[in-house]
Amino acid sequence: MKFIAILLLFSRLLPSLTKEDNWQAIDCNDEDVFKAVDLALKEYNSGSKSGNQFVLYHITEVNKTDDEQPFYSIKYQIKEGDCPVQSDKSWQDCDYKEAEQAATGECTAIVAERANNLFLSTQTCQVTPARGPVVTSQYDCLGCVHPISAASPGLEPVLRHGIQHFNNHTDHSHLFALKEVKRAHRQVVAGWNYEVTYSIEQTNCSRENFLFLTPDCKFLLNADTGECTAHAHMDLQLRIATFSQNCSLHPGKDFGRFCAGCPIEIPVDSPQLKGVLNHSITKLNAENNGIFFFKIDTVKRATTQVCKFSCKNAYIVVCVQIAY
Repeated sequence: MKFIAILLLFSRLLPSLTKEDNWQAIDCNDEDVFKAVDLALKEYNSGSKSGNQFVLYHITEVNKTDDEQPFYSIKYQIKEGDCPVQSDKSWQDCDYKEAEQAATGECTAIVAERANNLFLSTQTCQVTPARGPVVTSQYDCLGCVHPISAASPGLEPVLRHGIQHFNNHTDHSHLFALKEVKRAHRQVVAGWNYEVTYSIEQTNCSRENFLFLTPDCKFLLNADTGECTAHAHMDLQLRIATFSQNCSLHPGKDFGRFCAGCPIEIPVDSPQLKGVLNHSITKLNAENNGIFFFKIDTVKRATTQVCKFSCKNAYIVVCVQIAY
């Protein structure tokens, strides 16, 4: 059996893709926001060995992830109060110090909510004394789970492993590729723990003809999609030591009626094959070291398939596959 791939060019425009942000702005007057700021400000005050406590002045910005166990990203302004840090008073019981004598500052904190409890993940505060330069303090919760950017380079091996794991274990007829990273968390342990939620989409590469994804595997229009949540542990040698994930698939719209990019059977006597077959037998005879030439006896099966898109050059490459 011999397989030949021939490229046919047609004009085509590609649809644009959109990406949603996992962080959403929420009301600064939310009760949970105040609890998160209270936790962060108490942590800041507890780090001072002398001087006065700082008091909340204004919450300027709050964003929250849409996870079941969310994170809060909070920016808030503080002013120096009149209560010493050694006192038993809470910052809420303090008054502002006289303006000309009071230090001021701004803090950015990440607070995690787990089982209705709040935990401070990270916090950076920049404080300007009444007389003197800006002082910056940093707090990091070692071993805590932190949200990280969906574009973090550290996610690449986890995502690559996750896509390969899905394609190796799915019953779907086609390979899937990464569509979008929706959210990601990381925890520093003896290595790194990752939790990543990402979307996947069906490509034109069938599992029958492709063992793994290649650059020619492109997303299909109205294809099946899915969402996966992966948990991975990466050891100090940057190897995936343990891995698990759950994926859910969603059928594409009108996929049964039209599948752009899927193999399509064509008649074995189709005029479209004349040039393909001539090219095939010519190439075969040129590469053959025997003393006799071959000719095509019977075409058993032929399919066409859109296998490559190009927006820059505005064409589609169609693969014609023939068995004879």
